[in-house]
Amino acid sequence: MENANNQKIEEYLDKLEVKERTNLLPSLLKAQELFGYIPEDIALKIGKILKVAPADIYGVIEFYSLLYSKPTAETVIRVCTSPLCSLKGSEKIKKALLGKLNLEEGIPSSDRRFMVETVQCLGLCDHAPAAMVNNSTLCDLSIESIDDLIEGNKSVLDNKTYGNNPVLTERFDKIDPASIDDFIKEGGFTGFLHALILSRKDLIELVKSSGLLGRGGAAFPTGLKEEGAVQAENSESYVVCNADESEPGTFKDRVMLSKDPFSVLEGMLISAYIIGAKYGYIYIRGEYQDAQILFAKVIEKAKSNGFLGSNIKDSDFSFELEIRSGAGAYICGEETALFESIEGKRGYPRNKPPYPVVSGLFGKPTNINNVETFSYLARILSDKKKMISNPGLASPSGSRLFCLSGDVVRPGLYELPFGVKLNEVIEDWGGGIPDGKQMKTIILGGASGSFVPEEHWEIALDQKTLRAAGLSMGSGVIMVFDATRDVREILVDITNFFNHESCGKCYPCQLGTRKQQEIIGRINKTGPKTGDFNRLEDVGLTMKDASLCGLGQTASSAVLSALTIWPELFKNQEELGVE
Repeated sequence: MENANNQKIEEYLDKLEVKERTNLLPSLLKAQELFGYIPEDIALKIGKILKVAPADIYGVIEFYSLLYSKPTAETVIRVCTSPLCSLKGSEKIKKALLGKLNLEEGIPSSDRRFMVETVQCLGLCDHAPAAMVNNSTLCDLSIESIDDLIEGNKSVLDNKTYGNNPVLTERFDKIDPASIDDFIKEGGFTGFLHALILSRKDLIELVKSSGLLGRGGAAFPTGLKEEGAVQAENSESYVVCNADESEPGTFKDRVMLSKDPFSVLEGMLISAYIIGAKYGYIYIRGEYQDAQILFAKVIEKAKSNGFLGSNIKDSDFSFELEIRSGAGAYICGEETALFESIEGKRGYPRNKPPYPVVSGLFGKPTNINNVETFSYLARILSDKKKMISNPGLASPSGSRLFCLSGDVVRPGLYELPFGVKLNEVIEDWGGGIPDGKQMKTIILGGASGSFVPEEHWEIALDQKTLRAAGLSMGSGVIMVFDATRDVREILVDITNFFNHESCGKCYPCQLGTRKQQEIIGRINKTGPKTGDFNRLEDVGLTMKDASLCGLGQTASSAVLSALTIWPELFKNQEELGVE
């Protein structure tokens, strides 16, 4: 078997058109797939062919949690410990699993049949608790279902979506997502074909006038990104789709890519035409194997039907698209860290400026957006009526996707108009709290978001209103917690997450996430010591102000908001004036 795998990796490397560092991560992932880990001789062989030094190769292997330099096991079971999975019992499931298999966490069995470890988030928050067995996902787990984990039974994902006046989700469940004919029958590629007959200037003005804001979290105007990349003085440019959603509570990319993947490709085509890019990448997180397999079919069918390649649809526009897989690093959701990953490096964020529209992937002008943004771009150009520019809303760019999860009757993906009230999403659409329980709190924006004070539970979900209240919609995450939940336990999971995912490039984040985790963990176990409140506040504000990228800048958001809402949880009796 080993000789056969050696031959397969050699054949893979021989077929690489570009034998440079940019193909390092794909090559390491291929070796991982074949051997179950990356043997030293294979790592050195890859480095020799791609001209990468051994130190750099092992630096990359050590950086990504899905890569291993030592033998693992035939079956690797990864149990999710994101805040939602943890609260729904994943830790108990993991302990039961380790007990049944007589294993220690992260150590393979003596016969190398099984290994059990934790993973920070699988993007299955609407099906918590969840786990991954090799490349198969298992959802809605319980102690009683651990035999399914051992046997590797794959769950059939019911990606539940809801909404009214759908735009992005209009084709969901109406088409075979792998069928280009179905996509075209339901209006697919109409926007791209419209784009081909318009000038770049007219297209940019159309996107700008739509008011479309990026849906990845920063809410930057999409039209300005397009304009910036066009104006950059460089003939070579790139379009990149960021599908590396790893934010706990976020799963919209997973659903979009499983239900209507051609719409994402169409949006990328439009963007590429606008900025004159001839090549693009879609970077899909490593845990989304099904999405990668499906999108590979999408690319193949787009090529065979004349929507990718040279002189697309008899125009002078040519474009090629490549899938790149992540390998388990939350930081690679940050746009410049993602570029570094594609270039075959550790996913460290870059200093800004320069910004991606000037110097992005390979140092060239790059337009990077997320899955939802590209899909919406295609809709804008396919039918102006879909633009839903409602003057009554502070964010006039139509509907958006909300990821609703936690203690709610109907978790799932909701497409609703900007300005919908937070309580309406939870109660009217999500069915409220199960079993007649009361609400404890809400986190808006995911693990990097904030707890919502009770006086804002009825707030309108649009950028202007949220910003005025000191809140952010982020990537559209709404996590609901009932009255039985302990805020400090939620924060234990969140601070564990950020301490694990900090890349370590800048000291404020590297040291701050660790210190934050230590203090919250101790408070949860033994109660607060004098000064803990001030320590958490100092650490959080330092990270927020001094960290290099968005990870460190938002890693303390939940903690800081909790300090404001529930100061009594972080002060001892003496500080509270209790005798």
